[in-house]
Amino acid sequence: MSAFIGDWHALGILFLAGVLPNGIWRVFGFLAGRKIDEGAEILIWVRAVATAIIGCVVMQVLLTPPGALAAVAAPVRFGAVAVGFLAYLLVKRSVLVGVIVAEMVLLGGKWWFG
Repeated sequence: MSAFIGDWHALGILFLAGVLPNGIWRVFGFLAGRKIDEGAEILIWVRAVATAIIGCVVMQVLLTPPGALAAVAAPVRFGAVAVGFLAYLLVKRSVLVGVIVAEMVLLGGKWWFG
């Protein structure tokens, strides 16, 4: 099993340096966020900024795809996003359904068009 996992010491250091600090900040955010009103103007602004950043990242990945995604034609990439968004709207605004449908269209388009 050691050959499959690798060096246990490296995994321990990764856990201590990566997982624990992340978990601590998540707990802190949960505790601090319990007292915040969801309708507060600052929270609405933060949500809007976060949504804009995600939209920009999605467009960047669509226009200048990294790695293996660069091998997929642009019409297939944009079509997958469009169909995924349509599925999201049609199925009670389910993000999971939208992502799964977009992935299926992306993989199917890559397989169909090569």
